[in-house]
Amino acid sequence: MYERRGAAPLTTPKFLKRVAVHFGMATALMVGSLGVGMVGYMYFEHLAWADAFLNAAMLLGGMGPVESPGTVGGKLFAGLYALYSGLVFLIAAGVILAPRLHRLLHQFHWEQGGKPRVGQ
Repeated sequence: MYERRGAAPLTTPKFLKRVAVHFGMATALMVGSLGVGMVGYMYFEHLAWADAFLNAAMLLGGMGPVESPGTVGGKLFAGLYALYSGLVFLIAAGVILAPRLHRLLHQFHWEQGGKPRVGQ
């Protein structure tokens, strides 16, 4: 997926396309996770869609639920969804940062004409 050590860094337009694709993947993951959270809150806690959205978004954003769950199923769902949300946040951050970090490290390791590019 990424260029190898001996390959030249991507051009700026191709790099920006890569960043956009990664951002799109992270956004899709977050939107899908938000949808799962909303469905769970609507099913287990019988919340309206707006309240389910608020609770799921707050958990996904790391803030915690707005309303405490009242049912055992809702409490189990909220706990598991909170754990899942923490992982989703870390995964999304990694997906968004991966192309930038790769480009930075690639700049240090890319050899042009047999000599390291950095420090010439």
